Amino acid sequence: MNERSGTRVHPLPLKGVFRLGRWGDIWHKHALSAVVALAVPDLILLAMGRLDLAVYTSAGAMCALYAHGLPYRARARALLGVILGMIASVGVALTAAALTRFAVVLVVVSAVLAALHKVACDATRIGPPGNLIFTFMAAACAFVPQRLAEVPFHLALAAVGAVIAWLVCMAPAIVRPDGPQRIAVARALEAVVRLPRAGADTAVATAVDADGDVGANTGANTGTDSGTDSGAVLRARHAAAAAVNAAWHTILLVPPSPDRGALERLLVHAEEFLATGAVADADRFAGWAADLRRNRPLPETDLTEAEAAELAGVAVERAAWGGRPGLLSAFHPSSPLFPIGVRVAAGSALAGLVSMAAGVGHPYWAIVTAAAVFQANATLSWQRALQRVLGNLAGLLLFVVLLPISRIGQLALVLLVLLLQFATEALITRNYWLGTVCVTPMALLLTEFPGYQPAGQMITDRWLDTCVGVAAGLLGCLLVTNRRTADRIDAALGRVAAAQDRAERLPEAGPAGPGEAFQARSLLVAALVELREATEIAAGEWWRDTPPEERIARAERRGHRTLARLAEPVRDRVGSRPVGG
Repeated sequence: MNERSGTRVHPLPLKGVFRLGRWGDIWHKHALSAVVALAVPDLILLAMGRLDLAVYTSAGAMCALYAHGLPYRARARALLGVILGMIASVGVALTAAALTRFAVVLVVVSAVLAALHKVACDATRIGPPGNLIFTFMAAACAFVPQRLAEVPFHLALAAVGAVIAWLVCMAPAIVRPDGPQRIAVARALEAVVRLPRAGADTAVATAVDADGDVGANTGANTGTDSGTDSGAVLRARHAAAAAVNAAWHTILLVPPSPDRGALERLLVHAEEFLATGAVADADRFAGWAADLRRNRPLPETDLTEAEAAELAGVAVERAAWGGRPGLLSAFHPSSPLFPIGVRVAAGSALAGLVSMAAGVGHPYWAIVTAAAVFQANATLSWQRALQRVLGNLAGLLLFVVLLPISRIGQLALVLLVLLLQFATEALITRNYWLGTVCVTPMALLLTEFPGYQPAGQMITDRWLDTCVGVAAGLLGCLLVTNRRTADRIDAALGRVAAAQDRAERLPEAGPAGPGEAFQARSLLVAALVELREATEIAAGEWWRDTPPEERIARAERRGHRTLARLAEPVRDRVGSRPVGG
């Protein structure tokens, strides 16, 4: 590691790039929603003999992949925003395709749209699959020959697909109207339960170290309060704090009701557990989480509704503590997201132009590949590039296997695409490369909806576009550095300091009530989550200003000590009562 003028050059890692993670807990909801939303218009168009129009209905139908973590009232609004963004993007792409067949112009239009998609999705935190679906559909439409008079009809088809997607995503509200908020709270409970498990694993690892070096060294690197916490403990603590924080944001989107009050009481206990790590409560919390996921009656806790309202009501203030700009301000040149948008635009344009110069028949594949590479920092982008290459290579082999089946008839073609869409949503939660194994043949089969294409040429084009897109994406990440990550760390440190000062002033005014203590703790948790996220993003840049590591470690150490102290008023108040449920 070299150091010059306060900057460091970091190697890009290979470790863990292809490791498989756990299954996503609601992957089936994304998968089923997308399959149903795609199947309805595809089968209708197949019956009409107009499967060539499926690209337009698919643009709207793919909106069904979004907003599954939001409560239904908020989901309805979020999906409307997704739909409007999708139709606007497709409208621009189709208009460009109708006005010119000059490929350079279409590449530039697609690249600019890709940058807008990236910034907008990051600013709104819409969540997976993020900007990629918008970019894929818009870039594909930009390279479909159009007449200007056809654009309104094709946009109407996209709107029909979007309406189907909206209805599919909202349909579960009839059966389980409180499902999303239950799952959010269950995730928070499960995350805090993993805290003592991580601590136990660290204790075992430290015990078997004959020289005692583990316990002596890890605390200095993590900045935790014990001096013996490992990186696993720090990651578990951050994951738990982030899950609790996300659950509060979800709950605050739900109108006040007795059920919301019951969920708030569970989160109050999760906050306490997060601060104290009370091992004796782990089984109880795991049981509560299981009850929430299985749609059983809401568990009763040892807080009354009035007490929980006093504690949980102050979480509204925490919701205002956001680390990212709003949608409009995200596009300002001073925004921390602006360099990311520049990266995407430059890398995507370069990928499309090189692909076009190489004579590849589908340059939009290179644009989408480059856009897919760009992540929050250079390290994540490097890992995504490697995953994309491996997944596409395996996907091309799968396409060769599936090709004879797809040529049986158009019904077989449609069914294969739907099956691959379902498999993509299932596997991508394990690792991105595994999902890409299914995405690649699906993208190739979609090009055959208007008619069969030469298989050899498609395979060659796809592989060349993958290589070109990955190379251009990485080049954009390496050349367009995001030095504003340091500013985000400074802002996050300021929030932690403000929350810390507020917490330390409580004893000066006399014994803090549970509402005051919980309010101070809530704001401090949110600030620590933002600091950890900002630090990890900055740490992933290959060329960056030297971060204030000691200051970060000191802030996190003090913050977690304060969290434990602030939990005492709640523990003293509720500890004497029996626990229900």
